[in-house]
Amino acid sequence: MGLKNYQFNTILREYDNRRLQSKYELDHRKEIVYDKIPELKAIDDEMIHDSIQRAKSALMNDSNALVGLKERNEQLTKKKRQLIKNAGFPEDYLELHYVCPLCKDTGYIDNEKCNCFKQAIVNLLYSQSNVKDALMHENFSTFSLAYYDDTQIDAVTRQTPLSNIKNVLTIVKSFISNFDQQYDNLLIYGNTGVGKTFLSNCIAKELLDSGHTVIYLTSFQLFDILEKYKFNTAEDYDEIRNRFEYILDCDLLIIDDIGTEMNNTFITSQLYQCINERHLKQKSTIISTNLSFEQLKNNYSERIFSRISSNYRLLKIIGDDIRLQKLLNPQRK
Repeated sequence: MGLKNYQFNTILREYDNRRLQSKYELDHRKEIVYDKIPELKAIDDEMIHDSIQRAKSALMNDSNALVGLKERNEQLTKKKRQLIKNAGFPEDYLELHYVCPLCKDTGYIDNEKCNCFKQAIVNLLYSQSNVKDALMHENFSTFSLAYYDDTQIDAVTRQTPLSNIKNVLTIVKSFISNFDQQYDNLLIYGNTGVGKTFLSNCIAKELLDSGHTVIYLTSFQLFDILEKYKFNTAEDYDEIRNRFEYILDCDLLIIDDIGTEMNNTFITSQLYQCINERHLKQKSTIISTNLSFEQLKNNYSERIFSRISSNYRLLKIIGDDIRLQKLLNPQRK
């Protein structure tokens, strides 16, 4: 999936900045520690001097020059850690602290793109600022059960909204914890305002935080990209192609509000292609919709209905409109 040079360079510059910032912060921590523990700087100077002298001797064909260097450095390193610990600093205080410890802020692991690099590409290709802002407020730490009633029993599910959402949360958290071991998809459906998008954002944040690539699109955004890719109508077609490929390849695709778009034969065929290709690749998808299961069956093709009913966990959320509850009772948390 080729990026334009300026896009690729933008990401690489970010990684350069990360490493420079880490080095700057390490140098600052060294100044603090050296000021408090003068012996520590003397040890570092000794290790550097010893390594240089032994390297020079090795270049002069002294076969014994490097003997014992590793053991000596290990002894001095152990002594340093003890001094640091005794002074009340964390043991890793004089180590580089990376944003991504997996790739050490290089973007690559064994010549393969790290997940953080893949997500950096996704972030560049998609204007996700609104989603990122939303994730600060819509996550499991802010998810409230207070908006789900525990007195009225739903005629279809035979559950109260509270017991229902607790069951849904159990399934969702299992989906997250088993994400790397078990391929699964979710269809989250229910009336307007019951928390479908909020719950999708909770899942997105958990998986983003664990280094997975996540793309969140409304149905309008999805079909706009698919249309531009299919008919090659955009001036920035290379970027549209990249977006299309990432729709099929990202770890998790979230399609929000299916059913609000203007449905036609093209929409139906493209939706099937999208969910079918991701199924063949064993890439998980979450679809949220206001449509009932019966409406979904009637509005889309038999192929789509069959694929969803066979390969998706169906999670219905019941209850009253949370947005309306917040307006009527803004103090509730």
